Amino acid sequence: MLVLGGILLRAENGELQLAATDMELSLRTSLDAQVDGDGAVVVPGKMLVDLIRLLPDEDVQIEHRAEEGVVRVDSGSYSSRLHTYNVEDFPRLPDVESIGTFSVDREALLDTVGRVSRSASRDESRPVLTGILARFEAGKLVMAATDSYRLSVKETPMEGEAPELEAIIPARALTEVTRIAAGADSLELGVHENQVVFVADGVTLTTRRIEGQFPNYRQLIPEAFEHTVALPRAEAIEVVRRVGVMAQRNSPLRLRFAEGELTVSAQTQDVGEARESLPAPFTGEPLEIGFNAEYLRDGFESVGGEELLVKLISPLRPAVLQGENDDFTYLVMPIRLPTT
Repeated sequence: MLVLGGILLRAENGELQLAATDMELSLRTSLDAQVDGDGAVVVPGKMLVDLIRLLPDEDVQIEHRAEEGVVRVDSGSYSSRLHTYNVEDFPRLPDVESIGTFSVDREALLDTVGRVSRSASRDESRPVLTGILARFEAGKLVMAATDSYRLSVKETPMEGEAPELEAIIPARALTEVTRIAAGADSLELGVHENQVVFVADGVTLTTRRIEGQFPNYRQLIPEAFEHTVALPRAEAIEVVRRVGVMAQRNSPLRLRFAEGELTVSAQTQDVGEARESLPAPFTGEPLEIGFNAEYLRDGFESVGGEELLVKLISPLRPAVLQGENDDFTYLVMPIRLPTT
């Protein structure tokens, strides 16, 4: 549907309203304008955006010439004509007026989304895993995401009054929210039947609510561990990044814990190999465990604080990463290493 690549421009009551949608996600905003004749038109979105970015720093005049099927854009001595889409073909956007919203702590919400969103699945065959579970409870926000290979859970204290609710929100929508709300003064959220709406400084984002049963993440997190190893987070991230370059074509990143030391290594046939060690307060029999290099790096980067806790049971059981406080938990499944 070509019209989905368009931006709806509607001029009325002294303002220009803009809207875009891909049938799952929609954005709306408005700006003051000198309107001479109410009306609506759909203009190719990418072309309009690329054009507006390059216009001189002067007023812009947009004129819809319906009989020609074009929109004329003038600014200074510049002039162009864009062919338009039929406004009747533009999808009807969700009615957000009937959805009650409440204020949320913008920084807390955006930080929580940023920490858990990496674990959301990109595989559309299991739609529920492409979303992030958001649960508002008394005084806190809990978010969880998993792609069945890793799991992120974060509990964030929230100020203000918020109704208790739970929804699975598409991760893509929440990533978009972090963009539109990054510099906003306020952020509001509303949930109604199959729609979720966010409002940030006059920009409204609506998205479908994912139906289905989110995995019971509490059952997935082990209650006890054989080893808890504290690592300097910044140094551990650098080691994993450097060695991970050699973990190509699904080759595992190997972590070998031995007395007082962690050795990280990777080897890919016909590519090369690498290893690096750092001090680690590990005691007992050596333990070697393998991980997907990208998943492990994401976990190390998502944990906050200066100290990273690596909690282990065995080479075939999931590992858990946490920071100095336990408000964020990252669980990652291991890769079975070939026996030597």
